[in-house]
Amino acid sequence: MPVKCCFYRSNTGETMAWSESVDTLLANKDGLAAFRTFLKSEFSEENVEFWLACEDFKKTKSSTKIASKAQKIYSDFIQADAPKEINIDFHTKNDISQNISEPTLSCFDNAQKLIYSLMAKDSFPRFLRSEVYKELVKKHQDRNQKRWLPFL
Repeated sequence: MPVKCCFYRSNTGETMAWSESVDTLLANKDGLAAFRTFLKSEFSEENVEFWLACEDFKKTKSSTKIASKAQKIYSDFIQADAPKEINIDFHTKNDISQNISEPTLSCFDNAQKLIYSLMAKDSFPRFLRSEVYKELVKKHQDRNQKRWLPFL
C-alpha cells in the first residue's frame, strides 16, 4: 500500500542529515513527522510515541504530575493489553510494574533504551529505504535544482 506523503518544510540538507542517525531524525520536527508517518504505515507508531512520552516525562518537575504522567505512560504503553502496548521483555515490564506506585523520573529509562534500540536497528533503516523518505529527498533535490536553474 503506497503511503501518501505530507508536506514537510525541511530543506535538502536537513532531509539528507536525517539519514545520519536516529537522534538527528528525532530532534528535527519535520524528520520526526516523516518518521511517524512511516511508522503509522507499518502499524508501529507506538514505539516513537512511547519514546516521546518518556522524553516529556523526564522533564516533569511536579511530583503530582510525575505520578499522573507515569500512570498514563504505564496504562498507554506498558500494562498488558495497553492500547499502544510496546514490545519489551518480561523483566523490564515487571520492574516497571513493581515500581509504578512510586515512580521516579528514571522509571522508564530501560524500556526507553530498548525501544530506542529497536527503532535504531529496525525501523530507522527501513525508513531510509522507504518511499516516504526517498520522495522527500527527491522533492527537495528537485526544488533546489529549479532554484538554481530557473530557466528549466
